[in-house]
Amino acid sequence: MNTIHRPEYGLTSKIICACIDLQRIFGPGLLERAYEELLAAELMEQGLVVRRQVIFPLIHRSVRITKAYKTDLIVNEKVLVELKAIRTLTDADTAQTLTYLKLSGLEVALLINFNAVPLKTGIKRFIRTHPAPPA
Repeated sequence: MNTIHRPEYGLTSKIICACIDLQRIFGPGLLERAYEELLAAELMEQGLVVRRQVIFPLIHRSVRITKAYKTDLIVNEKVLVELKAIRTLTDADTAQTLTYLKLSGLEVALLINFNAVPLKTGIKRFIRTHPAPPA
């Protein structure tokens, strides 16, 4: 079986490991904003480039909404990270993350719910598929 090497898989693993470490230290129950700040600091300490509260426009024909959506983190300009601190992830959380992924133009997103125990049950990874180019 041939495997395609994608560096973002190693990057998502680093992000997930940092999340697991944070939950191990602080447990579930902090506010989402606290996890966001802690995770951003942890990833930057590892030498990763982290942008917080990244805004995406929504454009449709002649309408441009410049501050339509805001995601929690973008890491190394490759992985979008949407954080939650809720009882359980819903279809709406998945839809939100997929919308952000599409608007960002990135290919990989993580949706992470810090209130899930164990944390791995609250992690979803998404890969955006591109439509086939016209023939």
